Amino acid sequence: MTNVRTIILGASHWHVPLCAQAIAEEHDVIGVGDDDVSLVQVRQLAKVWGAPLEADWQKLVDLPNVGLAYVFGPHDGMAEKCLALIERGIPFVVEKPLGTSLNELSAVRQAAEAAGVPVTVPLVQRGGPTEKWLAKAGRPTYQRTSFVAGPPSRYLENGNAWMLDPVKAGGGCLANLAPHFVDLFLRGCDESAAHVDSRLSSVLHHQSVEDHASLIITTPEGREAIVEVGYAFPGSPLKRYCSFTSVGEAGFASVDSDGTATFTALDGTTEVDKINVDSDPLYDPFVRSVARTLEDGFRGLTTLAQLENVMRPIWQAYDDQHGGKEHA
Repeated sequence: MTNVRTIILGASHWHVPLCAQAIAEEHDVIGVGDDDVSLVQVRQLAKVWGAPLEADWQKLVDLPNVGLAYVFGPHDGMAEKCLALIERGIPFVVEKPLGTSLNELSAVRQAAEAAGVPVTVPLVQRGGPTEKWLAKAGRPTYQRTSFVAGPPSRYLENGNAWMLDPVKAGGGCLANLAPHFVDLFLRGCDESAAHVDSRLSSVLHHQSVEDHASLIITTPEGREAIVEVGYAFPGSPLKRYCSFTSVGEAGFASVDSDGTATFTALDGTTEVDKINVDSDPLYDPFVRSVARTLEDGFRGLTTLAQLENVMRPIWQAYDDQHGGKEHA
């Protein structure tokens, strides 16, 4: 469904510009919200969409005949916004991690299911080049991801300083980056996490949130994923370092930071290709899939139940690292 009346909450989020053109073409934006409507990027987006700016998100939610909402912004305010949308029967797209605890996410999921309100999440690696290549190995027995993004200072520069506040963000690189790759593993093996071991560190940048995190996730069948994420790459046009490997019943697949992709089958033959490992271009097609599936309740896109399965081992890692206490 295109040109549905749409509101954007938290427009200063760094992912919004990646969605902006598709949103302009697929939806009719009637309101743009952010805690700081004076930010240049927020004003530019409102101009692109031809929509008024509003600092009070509740006024946007109360606009008549809203057919769709996008929820970005500080994680500690996400659940409240989502529940308000559910109360009004408005379908929405919400950024991970949806809150600062598993309890917040679970409450929103339960409310959405009870009310029959469609919700989806931009876990944009789904269906992307990396997932497709790793699938050559078959259902993963062992999988490894390393995804190291730029320094935390970039959030100070792009108007998202709240990302360095553990109360507002819920965590650092683990909560922000790892959901994509935990999802790739759990989705690939069609299991949930049974056990997680973890290590978090903030030694490099000495911020209140971690700049490096490692998870070892084990499923009930003993399948295993190692997920390493970080804010440890220098500020650079390269943006990030990433690499992936997956071992399955069909062989061994790998993807390197430069996009070199290799698959070695059980008979020893090897296939080599080059793929695009930049995740930024994946947001545009996601928005178009939202428009295409809105009438069908976002059929085929990520559900809140799936996000809950992804976030469970991540929030568990925070709790484990803080002596079993609430991470935020």
